[in-house]
Amino acid sequence: MIYGIGIDLVENERIGKIIGKWGEKFLSRVFSAKEVEYCSKHIQAQIHYAARFAAKESFLKALGIGLGMGVKLREIEVARDIKGKPDLALWGGAKAQMEKQKITKVHLSLTHTKKYATAFVILEKK
Repeated sequence: MIYGIGIDLVENERIGKIIGKWGEKFLSRVFSAKEVEYCSKHIQAQIHYAARFAAKESFLKALGIGLGMGVKLREIEVARDIKGKPDLALWGGAKAQMEKQKITKVHLSLTHTKKYATAFVILEKK
């Protein structure tokens, strides 16, 4: 049974400007060390950061909550399974929300162009 869905669209240039202004302070507050490692090795890192930011926002929307409601963005990590499919690894408040709502499965899809990044999340429970 579907618990919730969330979608988010991010302008890559906006994320690039935020990173340019706040640098490590922004990156360490929003992204995990693994996400920073993955994104920073790409020439157009802002595109990959934007897709991950969109995934975090989509997850919160699918839960039906917003920022400041018990889940930190850094507790939501975009990972990849062994086939390279995007997935979410969750800790802290994000994991607690999943357990509280008895959510058993997360589906994540990411896409990006030169200008935009989008993420779509579906949460399932039995």
